[in-house]
Amino acid sequence: MNDMEPKQERAVLCGLAADCFAPEENSGDVSMDELAALVETAGGAVVATVLQRRAAPDPRSFIGAGKVQELKELLDKNGGDLAVFDNELSPSQMRVLSEELGVKVLDRSGLILDIFAQRARTREGRLQVELAQYRYLLPRLLGMWTHLERQEGAIGTRGPGETQLESDRRHIRRKIQKLEQELSEVRRTRAVQRRRREKNEVPVVALVGYTNAGKSTLLNRLTGSDIPANDRLFDTLDTTTRRLMVDEVQEVLLSDTVGFIRRLPTHLIEAFKATLEELAFADVLLHVIDLSSPEWETQAQVVDALVTQLGAEGTPCIRVYNKCDVAAVPLPRETDAVCVSARTGEGLDALLRGVSAALGRGKRRAVFLLPFAQGALVQRLHDEAAVLSLDYTESGVRTEAVVKPDLWAALRPYAVEERAL
Repeated sequence: MNDMEPKQERAVLCGLAADCFAPEENSGDVSMDELAALVETAGGAVVATVLQRRAAPDPRSFIGAGKVQELKELLDKNGGDLAVFDNELSPSQMRVLSEELGVKVLDRSGLILDIFAQRARTREGRLQVELAQYRYLLPRLLGMWTHLERQEGAIGTRGPGETQLESDRRHIRRKIQKLEQELSEVRRTRAVQRRRREKNEVPVVALVGYTNAGKSTLLNRLTGSDIPANDRLFDTLDTTTRRLMVDEVQEVLLSDTVGFIRRLPTHLIEAFKATLEELAFADVLLHVIDLSSPEWETQAQVVDALVTQLGAEGTPCIRVYNKCDVAAVPLPRETDAVCVSARTGEGLDALLRGVSAALGRGKRRAVFLLPFAQGALVQRLHDEAAVLSLDYTESGVRTEAVVKPDLWAALRPYAVEERAL
């Protein structure tokens, strides 16, 4: 091993199952297995695991004094230099645990933020991760100043300590404000691009799903791209968009988004709104589900909840059951669902047919005769519809177009002939 390479951190994992937690936070071994995968993704090595069960978290140390001692012994025995908690810790709990364990302490949110920091490649991705990290760090600053806190009241120490802490807080608040302004500009740019797509009638199909469900592999298989698609959590962070022909005449933009995970840090969801809000403006969502995972139902529920949180619950959605070639469960049979294998290509023709049908759902193709006085409606046709022909006649503007439901409601009085899509 190269002496210049950083030493791999040895982590002991700790989880708490409490009666007051939501069901998804009490998933025990399954959640701990996922935490272990997150540590390995971050570059660490898991050397031991401990799970505490109690009615409620201990306000001071989260897991109670006895379990803290057990955790410390495990760290000493296994040469651990990092304690990773599956739950979110308060700043005071993190400070107490760091002091009593004598090692660095991370909670699930801090670990995921670290992975995102490693994965971000584009300027936008780095801005979003940096913003999330500063928001996470701000309330935890006091824990970094425990050496000054212990000297509180000593001559010549109190003033400088408090001054430096407040200085750091002000610095971070300024950084947060600057990053928010930069990301606001990103959102404005995305809005302009979105309006341009809508004007050009290029539908957007967005891939969503639990991390490592196979979204990137599916995008590669459908579009012939070669974006990285490794078997690890959060391998794809920055959004990737490629063009795809779903049938003989319909082209779409297929967009791969960041993977979701249970208890995704609130700071990340807020920071990534510039990217994730695209889901609400997509024409169709493809919810990719790893059917080979024993937890696929829970994972699908996590994604559904986050899609709702992001305001995209009304977007047409096709459930794409991936890895059907290796799944050990019966293939689901439900409306608006298709079983595929992104690895082998099985089921992709059915998926494309489903996307084509979803894009046409609710649309109408008709011939309209618009009075010359209805120039605003003619402009709306150009802006919001696919205009197939347009002629100026003595009776008015005769046009054939494919329109969406909201525009059909305004144009219906002027329809003279309805045709099949």
